[in-house]
Amino acid sequence: MIEVRVEVVPTWAFRLPSHGGGDGVLRCRGGVLERLLHVEGRPAIVRVAQTARRRVLFGSWAADRADAEEAIARMRFALAVDDDLCPFWQLYRDDPLIGPSLRRAPWLRIRRRPVAFEALAWGICEQLIDIVRAQAIERRIVRALGPCCPDSGLRDVPSSAALAACAPARLEGFALAGRRAIALKRVAREVAAGRVDLESRDHERAWRRLLATPTIGRWTVEVLAVHGQGRYDIVPAGDVNYLKLLGRWQSGGNPAARADEGEVRALFMRYGEWAGLAAAHALRAPAPAGRQLASAA
Repeated sequence: MIEVRVEVVPTWAFRLPSHGGGDGVLRCRGGVLERLLHVEGRPAIVRVAQTARRRVLFGSWAADRADAEEAIARMRFALAVDDDLCPFWQLYRDDPLIGPSLRRAPWLRIRRRPVAFEALAWGICEQLIDIVRAQAIERRIVRALGPCCPDSGLRDVPSSAALAACAPARLEGFALAGRRAIALKRVAREVAAGRVDLESRDHERAWRRLLATPTIGRWTVEVLAVHGQGRYDIVPAGDVNYLKLLGRWQSGGNPAARADEGEVRALFMRYGEWAGLAAAHALRAPAPAGRQLASAA
C-alpha cells in the first residue's frame, strides 16, 4: 500500500466533525475521521485529523498513488475544508435571522458526501420518512451490499453498479418502500451506464434526466445538489426540518405549525448564492421577533 499525506491550512475557520454519519460508513475514533472509499472500484482508506495549530491532516492508503490522492480530494470536498466562507461572513454576520448562528459558529459547513451518487441514493432512501428510519435502511444496505476492508472493519456505500444489479425486491427487504426501491435501481442503472453524469459541472442536465424518473422530485434533486455537488445556492425547501422551522417562527412557537415549500423558498431567496448555507444556519438560529421575520420575508 502507498501512503500519501497532505496538510491543509483552511482559508476560513474550520472544525473537524466530531462524529461519523448515521449510515455507518464514516467513523470517528480519538478525534480522527476514517472512511473507506473506492476509486474506479479500487479501495483507499482516508484518515483526517485536525491539529491544535488549525491545520487539517489527511492521510490515504491505496495500492496506487493516484488513487490515494483522489481519495483525499474527495474527502476534502466532503468536509469543505478548502471553501472560503469569508464573503458569506461579511455579508450576513449581522443578519437578523442567521447572524446570531453565524457569529457563534462561523466554521459551520454543510456536510457533503465524497461521491455524488451517495447523496442521491440516500436522498431516495430518506424520502417521506424520518431520518432515524432512513439511516437504519441505509445501514442495512451498507452491511449487505457495501464493500468492506477486513483489516479496518470499514465499509463503503455500494456503487451505482452494485445497486443497479440489485433486484428491487431485495432493496425492499431492507425496509425501503417499493416505489423507492424501483427508483433507486433505475437511477443507479442510469448513473452506472453513464447516461446521468453526477460529477459533471453541468448539474442541471443531470437534474433534468433524474426528474424524468417516477418518484424523483425536486427535493431529492436538491439534496443531491447540496450534499453531493457542493451547491451553496440550493435549499431543499421541502425538507420537513425547514417546514417545521418556518412554521414555528410564523406561529410564534407552535410546534405543530408547518410552513409550505414556497414560503421556505421565498425566505431564503434573499441569500442568493449562499441560500443553502444560510438555511443550515437558520436551523441553529434563535427564533426571530415577528418584525425580523417580516422584514426578511
